[in-house]
Amino acid sequence: MHRIYNFRGMNETKTEKYRIISGLVFPILFVVLIWGIKFYEHSTGTDLTFLGLYPLNPKGLTGILTGPLIHADWKHLANNSLPLIFFGWTIAYFYRNIALKVFFLIYLLSQLWLWFFYVRPAWHIGASGVIYGMGAFVFVSGIIRRNRNLLAISLLVAFLYGSMVWGIFPYEEQVSWEGHLMGLIAGIILAYYYKDYGPEKPTELIEDDELNDEDDFWNDYSDDTENSYGESDNTGKNHTEK
Repeated sequence: MHRIYNFRGMNETKTEKYRIISGLVFPILFVVLIWGIKFYEHSTGTDLTFLGLYPLNPKGLTGILTGPLIHADWKHLANNSLPLIFFGWTIAYFYRNIALKVFFLIYLLSQLWLWFFYVRPAWHIGASGVIYGMGAFVFVSGIIRRNRNLLAISLLVAFLYGSMVWGIFPYEEQVSWEGHLMGLIAGIILAYYYKDYGPEKPTELIEDDELNDEDDFWNDYSDDTENSYGESDNTGKNHTEK
């Protein structure tokens, strides 16, 4: 009896697992980094707010690179951690060829614009701007690509983080709504810039059906052959094996 194994399907399963796991590596490493910085602040009694971004001031230029790594307190850090992992993994999984480019462009553009456009004269810290950028990228990309998988992710983003939109308005003095807004704009622009990159519309595959039909054929053929062994006709003669 013949057996047909879908080795390509097995390989695709392994590839899928690898993409799921590998997509978590960078986001988790980044979150570990910002938690490590906070632990350092706490254990040494150091205040690293001076590494934040101060708009239109030379002393705040360092914050373009270091501002998103610094957080005001543990609550601020905890609130940013899960969205960083979720959006980071989503971009890494669906846009693996451009994921790092998108992340670092959002990171740098949102910080550069925040420094260049005069906003409140204060230290701006935290990775919220990066989160807004990644969220906007995922949401807008899913809409303009008309890919059902990405649209589902866009709807999930809207459901889970729809309230984030209020963060771009000056509703609370201690919240850097300007950083949120710059990140949002960066994410939208990059979604349009990279609209031709990433997953395409899924195509229908018939190879599984073809394999099933072929398997049924060999099963039927095997059954017919086995039933022919030892059967006799009306004259008492046995059928010979073909």
